Amino acid sequence: MPVHKIVATKRGKAALAGAAVLAITSGWTAWTARTPVETPATIRAAIDKGMTPPAVSLAVDGLIKPWEGLALKSHWDHYAKIWDICYGETRVNGQPVKPGMSFTPAECEAMLRRRVVRDYYLPLVDGVPGFLAAPVSLQASMTSGAYNFGASAMIRSTAARHLTSRRYRQACEAQTAFNKAGGQVVNGLVKRREMGDAQRLGEAELCVSGLE
Repeated sequence: MPVHKIVATKRGKAALAGAAVLAITSGWTAWTARTPVETPATIRAAIDKGMTPPAVSLAVDGLIKPWEGLALKSHWDHYAKIWDICYGETRVNGQPVKPGMSFTPAECEAMLRRRVVRDYYLPLVDGVPGFLAAPVSLQASMTSGAYNFGASAMIRSTAARHLTSRRYRQACEAQTAFNKAGGQVVNGLVKRREMGDAQRLGEAELCVSGLE
């Protein structure tokens, strides 16, 4: 169960409204309108044309970037005990991040969006039955969570089972269980999983903001 009460917020709804506008201006809405039932194949076809799924944009801009922060030079993550760079990247071109590496902001941005689509969003599309039928806010929160703790863990999670059963509120709240590092509850992860902080949306906050 969440540590704090999970409620919809104005800023969560504002983020969703922004993602909806972006979906229109990017051509995503027009493309998917041609195929009323979204499938993994139609989603991949849109991605191949250079479009970004709204759930990915929402996850990247509303959740992942604010929480991960941008590091243009590699640094040591004392929780994960590993070197990372950019927005939490731990591997680059298949190789572990090492001390002394550096990238530009544009390189980091491109790397992030490419990896979120390939390594987190599409595995959830394929691995969680009913994922594409779920509200975009839930898709985004689960994509963000998968980026933080792994797509395989998300696919096997209670949150995924709730989504498949269309228990969307329960799915939003179940993801908050991923709030530990080294076996200990971490306050920063509680905030990230739940209601965020003064500057940043929480995953569950965004998730339930799209259910009302």
